[in-house]
Amino acid sequence: MKIDRIAVYQVDLPLHEGSYHWSGGNSVETFDTTVVEVNTDEGLTGWGEVCPLGPAYLAAYANGVRTGIRELAPYLLGENPLELGKLNLTMDALMKGHPYVKSGIDMACWDLLGKATQQPVCELMGGRFGDDFVLYRAISQLSPEEMADSISKYREEGYRRFQLKVGADPSVDIARIHACREVLQPGDRLIADANTGWTSHDALRVANGVRDLDVYIEQPCRTYEECLRVRKAISLPFILDEVIDGIDKLTRSHADTAMDVVNIKISKFGGLTKAKLARDLCVSLGIAMTIEDSWGGDIITSAISHLAHSTPTDWLFTSTDFNSYVTRSIANGAPHRKNGRMSAPTTPGLGCEAIREELGEPVFTIA
Repeated sequence: MKIDRIAVYQVDLPLHEGSYHWSGGNSVETFDTTVVEVNTDEGLTGWGEVCPLGPAYLAAYANGVRTGIRELAPYLLGENPLELGKLNLTMDALMKGHPYVKSGIDMACWDLLGKATQQPVCELMGGRFGDDFVLYRAISQLSPEEMADSISKYREEGYRRFQLKVGADPSVDIARIHACREVLQPGDRLIADANTGWTSHDALRVANGVRDLDVYIEQPCRTYEECLRVRKAISLPFILDEVIDGIDKLTRSHADTAMDVVNIKISKFGGLTKAKLARDLCVSLGIAMTIEDSWGGDIITSAISHLAHSTPTDWLFTSTDFNSYVTRSIANGAPHRKNGRMSAPTTPGLGCEAIREELGEPVFTIA
């Protein structure tokens, strides 16, 4: 089997809530997602998706995805998409860094591998653990009262894990965490995610202000060293995200006992192949994980579901259902939440097929 065509599409995904806010005054109303179609000489089609959370979150941006794929794609024609290890080495040799550019191509090739072998991706990734898995709901940064109201609303929909977007004024963030914790029940989990928004001294102020609450502190500061300083000074459970972008950072943070939970984002690692490698390493090291991506629609949600559902339950802290946040469906067969939980599709590959009418014409095609 050989790759004989790669097409790239741009799609806007508006949010149900109108806008989404996080630290640093950042916000977005419509997500700019890139859908990747990989065709083969045997008539199979694989789908991938990459959706950065705007240009100010990670070292990634939407136009960069498409520009990077335009550079890579001509050199991938004729390659076997089922040889995932070789394909990733080829992409890394052609383009240093820029893992998010490669993620959609790798994802589409996993879809092809599943279709070629008539197996769901989660079975190829190690097997399905349980009937479904637990989801979290991200709570946009608003006033303490509004965030608590949002949690109450989503709790009625079945969610039991909530990720608060904090990382602003410490006094207000302390109030946000207290207000949200008050509306939760025993067994619910609360994560205060600063998205790098605090200085180390402000992070300590917040941690001290909520030290008697059942809450996780996530990615308080911009650098690994700042986060480690905070980690060593507090007793609350600790999550790292933005600063963990490869196996080297993962092994270093384990050696430093820098976190209790780590977020594995598919595009941040460069695709499902490398995200699975990170996942398997975490399982062997005993590190719990949130399995997710930066953002996305139906195709990314499907990819997340396969990686999450094939993760041993004891090590899956939580996962997410990004397609429930947006107003537009771009693929048939994608998984959807049910009572705050989700399961991976049982059909071959990622289990979803892009709706061509929703994609429109390709931004470019390489053949």
